[in-house]
Amino acid sequence: MIVTTTDRPKPEMYAKAQLLSKELDIPFVPRRNRTLGKLAEQQRDERLLVVTDRELRYYYAGPQAPPLYFHPSMAYVRVKRLRAGEKDPLITISRCESGDKVLDCTAGLAADSLVFSYAVGTEGAVTALESEEALYVVVRDGLASYESSLPDVDEAMRRIRMVNTGHLSYLCSLPDNSVDIVYFDPMFREPIHESSALQPLRGLANVGALAEEAVAEAKRVARKTVVMKEHRDSGEFERLGFEKKHANTSKIAYGVIDVDSNK
Repeated sequence: MIVTTTDRPKPEMYAKAQLLSKELDIPFVPRRNRTLGKLAEQQRDERLLVVTDRELRYYYAGPQAPPLYFHPSMAYVRVKRLRAGEKDPLITISRCESGDKVLDCTAGLAADSLVFSYAVGTEGAVTALESEEALYVVVRDGLASYESSLPDVDEAMRRIRMVNTGHLSYLCSLPDNSVDIVYFDPMFREPIHESSALQPLRGLANVGALAEEAVAEAKRVARKTVVMKEHRDSGEFERLGFEKKHANTSKIAYGVIDVDSNK
């Protein structure tokens, strides 16, 4: 992977690219009026992290393929519904409320983290873990810089703390009963073809099955609930001990373990 900029970078874009080069320990290659295709060919590397004046774009499958970049997508719609006093299934099932501490173990594009962050408010906290470094950097940058038309939604993005790590080791490092909610959204083993927002992640995100040990650690760490999102017909709910509580027409279901009833 290499990092570069648009073909006419502003000084701050150039500086940002250099910082990312040092952080990720990857080469910074100035554009010098070259197309991304020519740059990839000359560097013999099709994985390009491009600093633009609006966002980070990650071309993980070559410059001809659509890049990955941060956008709140459906999370923005869900938060607008919460603002209007409507309910969100994830917030209801997790029993999330203002002031809660939430650990999102599989951040991805941080859509659910954003919904949680809005729900817990300024007195709460959301920590989002992402094991894939390039995805982590793109989403971290987006959460810090994306501007919607709603200041309180932007503030909810800024409050999310991103950590580049695997969830099992992080869970093992936490004390008992140290967060209110632990959330898992493992990539589906049965693709949901209608979900265009997920398609860019399929070749990039960690697609390993959720381990029983991770769920056990989550139950130790959580004070209220452990929640998992999966395909509604998935056998993972039964395998991992989750009670399926919500399924909708988009083929997504949530499972929950009410930890506080067992402590």
